[in-house]
Amino acid sequence: MDQKESPTSIAIGQYHTLEVIKILDFGLYLAHGLDEILLPIRYIPEGTQVGDKLYVFIYRDSEDRVIATTEKPLATANSFACLRVTDANSYGVFLDWGLVKDLFMPFSEQHKKLIPGRNYLVWVYVDPETDRVMCSARLEKFLQTDTSALQENQLVELLIWEFTDMGIKVVVEQKYSGVLYHNEVFETLYVGDQVNGYIKKIREDGKLDVVLRKKGYAEVIDAKEEIMQQLKKSQGFLPLTDNSSPQEIYERLQMSKKTFKKAVGGLLKDGQLSLSKDGIYFIEPE
Repeated sequence: MDQKESPTSIAIGQYHTLEVIKILDFGLYLAHGLDEILLPIRYIPEGTQVGDKLYVFIYRDSEDRVIATTEKPLATANSFACLRVTDANSYGVFLDWGLVKDLFMPFSEQHKKLIPGRNYLVWVYVDPETDRVMCSARLEKFLQTDTSALQENQLVELLIWEFTDMGIKVVVEQKYSGVLYHNEVFETLYVGDQVNGYIKKIREDGKLDVVLRKKGYAEVIDAKEEIMQQLKKSQGFLPLTDNSSPQEIYERLQMSKKTFKKAVGGLLKDGQLSLSKDGIYFIEPE
């Protein structure tokens, strides 16, 4: 078999369940159709016998052979991952993805110089020319611009991508490009974090403005519910007032001071709490 060809078109960069057909002193062979794939001896689970089926990850090793491993990489092909750059050479950079062989990213797939020791959000893919698993930091070309299936104020999953002067770039629902503006973020975020958010605006260029909490009236409704829940958990008292700092309010309630004041005003009007110089109290319904 020509080692440059994937055995019977087995999907590189993915997991497969394959049967053990031969055990030798340097490893064992797994069957995929009429072809055999090597699992090196260091990856063989203790007690493995011919006929057993193993769940393995398939990739190419440093000698360009199609190889199986029972180790678990940090990402599979066709997915996003936050990986740390370990080294660089004249061709590109290498990133730790949990396997012995680091993941390669050519310079052509870098949107800026990547620095060893730092983490970056990347897209993991199989290069069609070499059949090797690689990665790219040019995420835009792997994202969609057709946002017709989305609507404003929709709950979405956000993957923290990159920090810029304008705001925090995010991947929305693993498909779309979005941005969190700095003045609307009240918590510490890191590249690779996954958080929930809401679509604030769908732009004509196919990109999204997103926020971590709902906007307008819907946000205040959620905030009122959160305050009531926290009051019940805290024996009916929270040491927060109009004079509390935005940081104090966010640490306790994960909301901005502006939203807190609106929600408290609504709860006071509803007769659900009382306000003192020390904080707010829950009022038991009569």
